[in-house]
Amino acid sequence: MYKNDQRVVLTLDAGGTNFVFSAIRGYEEIVPAFSLPSHADHLDECLQTIRDGFTSVLKSLQTMGLQAIAISFAFPGPADFRRGIIMDLNNMPAFRGGVPLKDYLEDIFHLPVFINNDADLFAYGECIAGALPQTNALLAEKGCSKQFNNLIGFTFGTGFGCGITSNKELYIGDNSSAGEIIMMRHKHKRDIIVEEGVSIRAIKRVYHEHCQDERDLTPYDIFRIGKGELEGDKTAALKAFEEFGEVAGDGIAQAITLLDGLIVLGGGLCGGKELFMPALLNELNGNDIYDLDGRRKDRLRMKVFNLDDEAGLEAFCASKTKQIPVPGSQRFVEYDPVKRLGIVFSKLGTSKATSIGAYAFALHELDKKQ
Repeated sequence: MYKNDQRVVLTLDAGGTNFVFSAIRGYEEIVPAFSLPSHADHLDECLQTIRDGFTSVLKSLQTMGLQAIAISFAFPGPADFRRGIIMDLNNMPAFRGGVPLKDYLEDIFHLPVFINNDADLFAYGECIAGALPQTNALLAEKGCSKQFNNLIGFTFGTGFGCGITSNKELYIGDNSSAGEIIMMRHKHKRDIIVEEGVSIRAIKRVYHEHCQDERDLTPYDIFRIGKGELEGDKTAALKAFEEFGEVAGDGIAQAITLLDGLIVLGGGLCGGKELFMPALLNELNGNDIYDLDGRRKDRLRMKVFNLDDEAGLEAFCASKTKQIPVPGSQRFVEYDPVKRLGIVFSKLGTSKATSIGAYAFALHELDKKQ
């Protein structure tokens, strides 16, 4: 949509430890990304970091003879993203009580400022430049008539994020709270949020619950143990990723029941897909629920296919159509009773998708005002 656009937007990927700054033009970084410590415990120092970061990017643009038309960036929630007010964040205590960051930055830089949830921008980037167009092109190449207009992105990392696009537009919600999947219930522990089962800390916790290994291990360490590449309890490691996949699949199934669109997964923990994807797909395509008459029901109305897997892609594209008669006539119509959804991994990389989403969102909002 904006791939060849020559306008420049300043971007920031805000995390609890570091802030990563850059500038985007036409989906490409024209100022190499660099990071500064966030100082997330101290508001004055945190705001100084943001000022310094954007000032540095603007100076780089000046040496190139370029000007920015907007600032657009990702920030973790909760927040009133429409108004650019950052609210109480666990990993950024400096913002407790609410900080109108959009107004603050507009006063300093005299540019329109757009702030969104990082998972929202990830989904938007994949929608306009990554998973959605690439998947539709692949299906067309395979001779499959199915095309997707909606995409729901999920991020696996420090937390469990979700972003929603509908008809290739980012859906934020009336309270800037659409896609807050972390507030769903954990499948097995109904009194805690699902994020406690779908996050870095969840992988570590479940591993240690099933073995006596007292080392401080990363999810990558536990993945390597599960693969037999590192010493440790392989059974516990496999259990950690299996439970991760099951709980993530349950959360995704609940979301996709309402939203119905191409599923794209991103985030650092996707590196463990080999160990968690079987459980995740089994959850999405399972039939372990019942109605009150005891009849077993499928978890979803749709069947979900892994389109990054050749066998899954072929099964998705395989024709299931049949001819059914039109009552009172001699005519027949083609009917396919199988509703299909695809699931894929990020085609851009999570960080790039988020940056492109921020860039495109700013241009889209500016164009709507013209």
